[in-house]
Amino acid sequence: MEIKILGPGCPKCSKTEEIVKEAISESGSNATVIKITDTMEIASYGIFGTPAVVIDGEVKSVGKVPKKDDVLSWLK
Repeated sequence: MEIKILGPGCPKCSKTEEIVKEAISESGSNATVIKITDTMEIASYGIFGTPAVVIDGEVKSVGKVPKKDDVLSWLK
């Protein structure tokens, strides 16, 4: 599983990355986290609000910090 955190590195983006990593650890998943900061690459996903979470090519969250429970449900 590949999880991409899309954002320029703002505090909300950093918090999103932290929550995703905590959820991966709790779930025992072997997902890979990739941080995308390039605005053109972020826009290529059709995303214009950050932070965003993309799991295996599917956009799961845009413009907000997701709750850990939501991330855990996406990992199942």
